[in-house]
Amino acid sequence: MDLTEGTQQEKIGRSKKMMLWFGIGSLIMTFSALLSAFIVSSKQRRDKDWLSNYELPSAFYVSVVVILLSSLTFILAKKALKQNNGQMSKIWLLITLVLGIAFIYVQFEGFKQIIEAGYNFTGPTSNITISYIYIIAVVHILHVIAGLICIVVVIYNHFKQKYNANNMLGLELAANFWHFVDLLWLVLFLFLYFFRDRI
Repeated sequence: MDLTEGTQQEKIGRSKKMMLWFGIGSLIMTFSALLSAFIVSSKQRRDKDWLSNYELPSAFYVSVVVILLSSLTFILAKKALKQNNGQMSKIWLLITLVLGIAFIYVQFEGFKQIIEAGYNFTGPTSNITISYIYIIAVVHILHVIAGLICIVVVIYNHFKQKYNANNMLGLELAANFWHFVDLLWLVLFLFLYFFRDRI
């Protein structure tokens, strides 16, 4: 496909989508590096201070459900906008925002459960395994916050009636990033859940 084809608006849309995918690619590499470091550390410190029988907090299980629901509500928001139902689209976006905030709250509940189990991020009660879990979860939360900012901007623009069935680029970009962040947490959670059995 010739990227120079189409109207100026179509060209801008394609370039913005391409920049988003470049950004997502760099995030994939960042989290791949974190998971690689996790694996390497587990091999190097297996007989030292690596915790191979760790339990993920129950709140992390809840967070998976919450964030997947938020992806569903974003899909419904986009579908409603395609049907020119702006009001319903706004409602689904607001629900997505609430679910995103709920996800962060549940994640912090997970950290609380880890601390109650006797593990802190640093100090005498810390453990390298749990510290990695903290880092992976916190770095992901930072990207969720970025996604929430995008959703707030989209909601603001939506209330200013900037989007319709023929003009939804901003919403599409935010949706793609949000779905990536959601899928990323699912992958991270499954990795942390199943990897413990392979150490």
